[in-house]
Amino acid sequence: MERKFNKQPKLHIKTGDTVKVLSGDDKGKTGKILSVNLEKRRAVVEGLNMVTKHVKPTASNPQGGIEKKEASIHVSNLMLVDPKTGEATRTGKKLGDNGKLVRYSKKTGEVING
Repeated sequence: MERKFNKQPKLHIKTGDTVKVLSGDDKGKTGKILSVNLEKRRAVVEGLNMVTKHVKPTASNPQGGIEKKEASIHVSNLMLVDPKTGEATRTGKKLGDNGKLVRYSKKTGEVING
């Protein structure tokens, strides 16, 4: 029997969620997710994991120089912050009222919108 793999796996976080960093240099900090890369399972969090990038001079930026920007963090090092309590929580998926899968907080049991 042939196994079929889902090309885009579902993650416990989405763009726009507020997350807490569990490990690394920014451990304990929170931020909003700017983008998610499903293939690499990485997310860019606003203001966290800042790296310096050397930029060549261009027509729009004739000076060039050194720029600070956010680098991606693996999603296993991120935990969703419950919007109601403000604490980090594990998430689960269950069928909602409309028959679609919804995320819910394992701590409070409430559905997380988004």
